[in-house]
Amino acid sequence: MSRRTVLKAGGTLGLAAAMSTFDWSGLTPAEQALAAPGGAKKLNVLFIGAHPDDEASTLGTLGQWNEFHGMEAGVITITRGEGGGNAVGLEEGPPLGLLREAEERIAVGFAGIENVFNLDAPDFWYTASAPLSAQIWGGEAVLNRIVRVVRATRPDVIVTMNPSATEGNHGNHQQAAMFAVEAYFAAGDPNRFPEHAAEGFEPWQPRRILRAGATGSGASGPGGVAAGYTPRVASDVVFGCWNGTYSEKNGKLWSQLLDQARWAYVTQGWADRAPTTTDPERISNSWYTVIHSRSPLVDPTSGGEAALRGAALPISGGLPLGTLIEVRPERFEVVAGQRLEVAVTVTAAGKKLPAGFLTLSAPDGWRVPGRAKVPALKEGRSHTVTLEVTAPADATPGTQLRLEATLTAANGSGTTFAPLRVAGAVEATITPLEEIQSFRSWTKGLNMKHLDVLLPELFPLGQGRTRTLDIVVENFSSTTQSGSVSLTLPAGFEASPASVPYSGLAAGATTTVSFEVTNTDTTLPTANRGPNGGSWPVSVVATSSGGTATREVVMNLVPSYEVQRAATTPVIDGVRDPQEYPGDPIPASTIWDGSPAGGTSDSISCDAWITHDDENFYLFISVQDDIRGTILPVEDNKRQRRTDSVEIYFDPRGDAPHTGYTFIGGIMPSMDSMTGAPGVGRDRDNWQGEAHITAPGMEVAVVMADNEADYTGYDMEVKIPFDVLPDNIDPQHVGFNVVVNDSDTQNKAAQRRVGWSTFPGMRADPWRWGILTVPGVPDLGSQRKEPIIPDTAARSVESPQSILQSATDLVPLGGFAPTAKPLALRSAVASGDTITVKVDAPQSGTVRAYVWDGTEILGSSQQQVGSGAATLTVTAPGAAAGATVAVSFETSTGAVSAAATALTTGSGAGGVSIVSPAQDQQVSVPVSVSVAFDDAIAAGSFTATLNGRDVTKRFTVTSSGATASLKPGDGVRPGGNRNELEIRATTAGTQTSVTDRRAFYAR
Repeated sequence: MSRRTVLKAGGTLGLAAAMSTFDWSGLTPAEQALAAPGGAKKLNVLFIGAHPDDEASTLGTLGQWNEFHGMEAGVITITRGEGGGNAVGLEEGPPLGLLREAEERIAVGFAGIENVFNLDAPDFWYTASAPLSAQIWGGEAVLNRIVRVVRATRPDVIVTMNPSATEGNHGNHQQAAMFAVEAYFAAGDPNRFPEHAAEGFEPWQPRRILRAGATGSGASGPGGVAAGYTPRVASDVVFGCWNGTYSEKNGKLWSQLLDQARWAYVTQGWADRAPTTTDPERISNSWYTVIHSRSPLVDPTSGGEAALRGAALPISGGLPLGTLIEVRPERFEVVAGQRLEVAVTVTAAGKKLPAGFLTLSAPDGWRVPGRAKVPALKEGRSHTVTLEVTAPADATPGTQLRLEATLTAANGSGTTFAPLRVAGAVEATITPLEEIQSFRSWTKGLNMKHLDVLLPELFPLGQGRTRTLDIVVENFSSTTQSGSVSLTLPAGFEASPASVPYSGLAAGATTTVSFEVTNTDTTLPTANRGPNGGSWPVSVVATSSGGTATREVVMNLVPSYEVQRAATTPVIDGVRDPQEYPGDPIPASTIWDGSPAGGTSDSISCDAWITHDDENFYLFISVQDDIRGTILPVEDNKRQRRTDSVEIYFDPRGDAPHTGYTFIGGIMPSMDSMTGAPGVGRDRDNWQGEAHITAPGMEVAVVMADNEADYTGYDMEVKIPFDVLPDNIDPQHVGFNVVVNDSDTQNKAAQRRVGWSTFPGMRADPWRWGILTVPGVPDLGSQRKEPIIPDTAARSVESPQSILQSATDLVPLGGFAPTAKPLALRSAVASGDTITVKVDAPQSGTVRAYVWDGTEILGSSQQQVGSGAATLTVTAPGAAAGATVAVSFETSTGAVSAAATALTTGSGAGGVSIVSPAQDQQVSVPVSVSVAFDDAIAAGSFTATLNGRDVTKRFTVTSSGATASLKPGDGVRPGGNRNELEIRATTAGTQTSVTDRRAFYAR
């Protein structure tokens, strides 16, 4: 018997504890169903995100789906967000993670969500790097846990974030969504993580995966969904749900409930957000983009639940719910005039699917075959039809389209689609950034290349500098090609040579050509001061015998500066001597976060000077500011962006793929008071933490008014030794930036941010920082230091909330592997402030017990135990009968189990617990009752009362427990009515009475 079939008989209060001692035939039908494969909590929708609050924007939708359509949703949160800031306290690390878990559970509760699966991955710091996120989280190990949760909860629809490496996409968010996409495919594949089957988690295939959000435009108001969404990518299918619907259940608009949910995230600083509008025409719609669907789709304009139709809800006049139609073109790109093979697989749902026929449709001009027959299919059986389509000879390269497959069977029909892109015979584009290339390799491996369409094709160029630009040339046609590649650049830039030929490029092959690109006009504005927010258009034109194809890419012009050596070594005193800082100031006053982006503000401005000697950089930064933001206490020297502060960025060799290989110093001008010492630290870089530890030798001096009335800003002088940087300097290319955070409030939130190289994504993209040249400093070659990244996370085995949920929904804590047998929680008895908890451990490991009052931990205990019986003592002042005792078990290999019970009172060490039925369980009549005793119960001391009637004689009592089958004649109230069962026993020796109570509903 697998561990899973044992645990599934558990329930809210650890009822699996004594299952091995009872005859399975005594279980009620409901309990037997729970014990069957797939007996964990069944969900309709599962959201997968990176942090608590990532699901916030979807809660209006998930709440409506729950209230109006009975859909149950759950949330996977890969981390607990402990790497973020804390707007209400000093907690950080795991304690902050547990706070954020509690906030998330409150927030999602507004949407009727009870199941939050925290996967215990560390939240380190903000990054735009998905590969770094996967590396720190454990990559395949986290995917394994996600798939286990998917298989346990069996959702029909997965909702996630944006998996594409789009500009500014948070790397944690992107990687969480990439894992969601992988899990969507892997969960139904028996060859992926086959160990799950031995645990009782059989393969499960979700029917649809949606991205929360869309790229394009859609209207607000009650008519927005019906009007439809206009996506930027023509092949996208976008559904919507209006947040202004009235909730009869809650007596409010769903937009107001969404506000309340967001306000629950207090550590994020969201509690101070203003309420959203109640004007119906201005209330937003939430939009959802189809990433992939195996199930038939309906018209997205047909309603707020349309995204679920065909997957979790039936389609009126459609195929049986659960019917799958999967469209798989042999490739994503198709060249004008060429043929494309398309496989369409039809799978029958839970009953026989009648014979029918399949048709393909595409835009005008495409050649598609006639209808194909599909035979009748038995339940779960599949049939694949392979068809061929041909793109029109005049199809325009770059066009995106949908290829739709419609199955008609009996009186119903259903349609799904696959996206395609018309490619030129030969196309050329820039060699992508390392992480963009990594993402493209991932989409190619999954046959999900349509997710590449939104990717930015970007490259930086330094002001007045020349760089080599490598261009990848790819032959999408079926014949060998020759031709040339050229660049079209805006005025002020030039490329050499004018064009580059290629020849003999085989079908499907690539080659690389190179150009030298130069900024010839150094007066052009850099960063987001330039037109289009600093996005300069560049056309890459490829000619071949198949015609001409043009790809549009974007150039970012970054500022440059030559650092002069100081004539006099600066003294770090907060006063600038021109002899100390030769050269012009670096202007750091452009807004990159706030309004107007690319402009300036009277509220905040900054000039910075930089110089060097043989061992250090020196900076003088003069900030003009109108209002002093909140002054944090000394012990809160972290996350400098929450208040007035300066950030100094260095990428020593100008080649860091992410900020883990950079130096980012953060300095708050004072702490504790106007005259307090500055707060100096490092954040989201090679070694995050207070500077006296992470940057020894760094010095800071600040000159500022000693009162708010005279405050006009501050002067800051900084010394940064070369040896605290994460690599040796490349004197021809040091990435550099200065950013000023401006807060005009006292709520730990910066309102405006200005700087020098002010691209919106620059905070996590070192390649968009400005460029320094440092004459006179030798290039000692690269000796890169590996990053020291926080790796501690709040853990589910240490979270009473997670333990209680796992004991209820039977999904293992943190998504980790379950123990072969469950932890048995025999009793939890209070005697004064002392709680005695008795367990049976399935093997040697760690037992953790928590006394939980629904809001806070009243007491806890941790103990290493061997296999078998163990006793833990918990001191919990104020704990009363009815409080919950939550117990987790963990082996040395990380396998887990969870159980919980209501606390009983008594002065002895004995205990009695009702094993079944579970609290508030719906059971069938006759009702099967199982009771467990621990070793201290006195013989013959047992009594049982049902709805006030003594039913002791109905029980068979042994030394380890008692069982009974109770009927209406014994006092059971059927018809869905509530019943109350009380079991009382007496402990040996002390003769202390101990009691357990249970409510259940009888059908």
